[in-house]
Amino acid sequence: MREETILSPSQVSGYIKSWMDRDRLLSGLLVRGELSNYKMYPSGHHYFTLKDSQGALRCVMFRGDAASLCFRPENGMQVIAAGRITVFPRDGQYQLYCVRLTPEGAGDLHVAFEQLKEKLLREGLFDQAHKRPLPAYPRRIALITSPAGAAVRDMLRILGARYPLAQVRVLPVRVQGEGAAEEIAAALDWANLHQAADLIITGRGGGSMEDLWAFNEECVARAIYRSQIPVISAVGHEPDVTIADFVADLRAATPSNGAELAVPDQNELYAWLDGLAKRLEKGTGSLLARRRKDLERLGRSRMLTDPGAYFRDRRLLLDYQGQRLGHGAGQILSRARERLARDSAALDAMSPLKVLGRGYSIAQNENGTLIASVKDAAPGERLELRLSDGSLACRVEERKCL
Repeated sequence: MREETILSPSQVSGYIKSWMDRDRLLSGLLVRGELSNYKMYPSGHHYFTLKDSQGALRCVMFRGDAASLCFRPENGMQVIAAGRITVFPRDGQYQLYCVRLTPEGAGDLHVAFEQLKEKLLREGLFDQAHKRPLPAYPRRIALITSPAGAAVRDMLRILGARYPLAQVRVLPVRVQGEGAAEEIAAALDWANLHQAADLIITGRGGGSMEDLWAFNEECVARAIYRSQIPVISAVGHEPDVTIADFVADLRAATPSNGAELAVPDQNELYAWLDGLAKRLEKGTGSLLARRRKDLERLGRSRMLTDPGAYFRDRRLLLDYQGQRLGHGAGQILSRARERLARDSAALDAMSPLKVLGRGYSIAQNENGTLIASVKDAAPGERLELRLSDGSLACRVEERKCL
C-alpha cells in the first residue's frame, strides 16, 4: 500500500506559488478590467480589484511601482494592468502583483493632465479674477528656462531688439526630466522672495507631451498661482497647451511670442513719441498764432492808443448818470407832494371842525362822553356844547324823542 503524502497549508500554498511562478503566461500578464475598491495605504502600497461582468481579480501594486504612476487611479476607470499572478502564502490567496497601470483608451499622461486640470479648476487656480496685469514698461525681466536651449536665445534676441531698456536675467533650470518641475517651482519662489523682476517668463521650446511634462506638474502650477510677480507661460509651439498656461497671467503661443508680449516695440514707441512731438509742435504753433492775433488786436485797441479816452468816457458816463439821478429824484419828490396834497384835502374834508363851522355842535357830558342819543342824557344833567368858535355850558330841561 502506497504511503500518502501529507502537506501543511503553507506547503500547499508554496507548491502552488512555485507552480505559478514557473508559468510563463502568468509571469508576464496583461489584464484588462474595471478598477474597484481602490485603496492607497500609508505604506505607499496600492490595493485594488480588477473586475468584469463575470469575475474579479485581487491586485496589489507596491510603493516602488506606484511611484511611477502619472495619473490618479479611480474606481470605475477602465485600465490595463501588467504584472504576474502568484499566491501570497500567508493567506493562500492568489492575486496580481501589478508593476504598471495604464488607462485604457488614453495615455496615462493625458489622463493625469485632465485630472490635474479638473482639480485646479475646482480650486479656482484658473479664475480670471486672479490674473495680474502685466507692467506696460517692465524694467527687469526674469527668464526661467534652460540656459542652453534655443528658446532662451530667441527670447534674449527679441527682448534686446524690441526693448533694450529692460534688464533681462536668466534663472537657469532644467525643463525636462526628473526634478525639472521642482527646479522651475523653486526658481519662481526665489524670484518672488528676492523681488528679482517686474515680470517673469517661464517656458521652453516644443517637444512631445513627455518633454513638456514639467509644466504640467502641480508644484509648478501652484508656484505660478502664488507668485506676486506677473507670469507669462511660453511653452512649446502654438498647439501645445500645459497646466502652466491655464494658471499663468498670460499664455504665449511660443517663447518668442512670450518675449513679444512682455515688452513694447521700441520702433512703435519712437513712432508714438514722434507723433506726440509733432502734435505738440502743431498745437504750440496754433496757440502762438492765436496769441499773436490777440496781441495785435489789443495793440490796435483805443485803450492802448489813447489811454485818456477811457477816463473821458467814464467822466461823461458819470455826468449822464448824475443827470438821470437828479431828474429821477425830482420826479419822485413831485409825485410825493401831489400825494401829500391829496391826502391833506381828504383829511380836511373829514375834519369835525369843518362840520362845526357849518352850524353843528357836539354835546358832551361832564365826563367828556359824546351824547349821541337823547337816551344818553337825563333831565337836569349838565352838558357842554362845543361850537366852531367855543363851547356852552348847558343843563337838560327836558328830553324829546322823535
